[in-house]
Parts: sequence; C-alpha cells; structure tokens
Amino acid sequence: MRALAIAATGMAAQQLNVEVISHNVANINTTAFKRSRAEFADLLYQVEREAGTPTASGTEIVPEGLRVGLGVRPAAIRNLHIQGALTQTGNTLDVALMGKGFFRIIGPENETLYTRAGAFNKNATGQIVTTDGYVVQPAITIPQEVTTLTINESGQVLGQVPGQTEPQLLGQLSIATFVNEVGLSPLGGNLYRETPASGPATVGIAGTDGLGTIKQGYLESSNVDAVKEITELISAQRAYEMNSKVIQAADEMMGTIAKGLR
Repeated sequence: MRALAIAATGMAAQQLNVEVISHNVANINTTAFKRSRAEFADLLYQVEREAGTPTASGTEIVPEGLRVGLGVRPAAIRNLHIQGALTQTGNTLDVALMGKGFFRIIGPENETLYTRAGAFNKNATGQIVTTDGYVVQPAITIPQEVTTLTINESGQVLGQVPGQTEPQLLGQLSIATFVNEVGLSPLGGNLYRETPASGPATVGIAGTDGLGTIKQGYLESSNVDAVKEITELISAQRAYEMNSKVIQAADEMMGTIAKGLR
C-alpha cells in the first residue's frame, strides 16, 4: 500500500522541520544569528491515466488525469538574512551593522570569511580580532597609547593619542555584500563562506551604495522570534502525528484485507 511509504516521507520531513526549529531556538541568544526555515517539495507522481487521453469512444478526451503523489522531500534549508534588533553593550569594540553587509575576516585556513557578529576585541599586538581570534579585514592595529577609540558609521576607526588635538585615523572597516545572501555557506561560529550560489563579494564602505551603517557600542541580536518558533514547532508536531495516524490507518486496512483472505 503506497500510503505507508507516502506517510513515512511526511514523518521524515517533519522530523527535519523540528530539527531546524530546534537549531533556531538553541541560538536565540547567539549574536547576529540568522534563523533558518526548511523548504519542502512534493515527490514524483505515479500516472494511472494522463489528462487529455482519448475516451473509449475516441471522440472526446479525458479532462482530468489520474495521478497519485508519492510524498514529500526536503528541497532546501533557507537562512533568513533579516535584520536583528540592536542591543546596547557600551563596549568600545562592539559594532553592529544596520542594513546590508558583512564584516570580512581571515579564517583559520587563511581564507576570507564573513560575519555579522561584531563582538570584536584586541589581540596581543593590538589588532582588531573576533572572539575566536580571527583578524578583521582590513587589518587594523590600535596603538597602546590610544586613550579613546571611536568607530563612526562609515567604519573609520579613530584613536585619540595624548599630545594630539585631533583623533588619529587608524584604519577603515569595509563591508562586503552578495547578490544572493542565502547562497552563503554557514560554517558555525557566526561565520559564512562565499559559494558559487552567493556570487562574489562586493566590498565597499559602510553607508554608501546601499550598504548598511556601523553602530559602535551595540551588537546585533539573533533574529529568532520565540513565539513564531513555538507556533511552528506545534504545527510540525501535529503534522508528524497526522502522518503517523495515516500509517496506522493504512496498517489497519491491510490487516482487514489479510483477515478477509484467511
């Protein structure tokens, strides 16, 4: 009976759905985390009779066909790059992006990676780095004698040095954007990698050409909505239960047939 296999694909799909939701909920307090959504597509159809075939008399055609769907399959898990709320931290090296864009860093294998988590710090040589110690690009070194550090909306890093009346320009943070943000490959650790689906990075200055602006002393929060996730979890649970009921009903129907053949 096809219903058993069809309902089994439905249960597998809802299991994946629950796994995606649980990942979202687990990262509800992760800086700049972007929630994901499972996308599904129907499977192939088994054709019993094709629409448009001639009738028995041959003078007319069948207006509707007879196709039996064979279930559902996962099509994609989409990262939703929607702006998260900003949380004020007061930390000088905490920066948040308002709008489009990603910060660039040099990853563990000396490749350029991308992140929106702007919880930056200084390493032993004064370079601006991520919480995992990866150097932010372009590399900016903050001299030890700097007393006040300012990062403006365009990403200029300015330091006040004793004995000078004007702040000294220490470097310029740049922002990268992509034609297709959902095509980026999430690596964990708030990092993304460029892929052929995302297209190459376009690098520019914050606040120009539609790029987002930088807010010092703030961090972007996760865009996970707890109420929405719980609602979708309940919906997925109910759908899983319905598919299990279909399997139970199909099994009972087969049992009825088996009893009738004895």
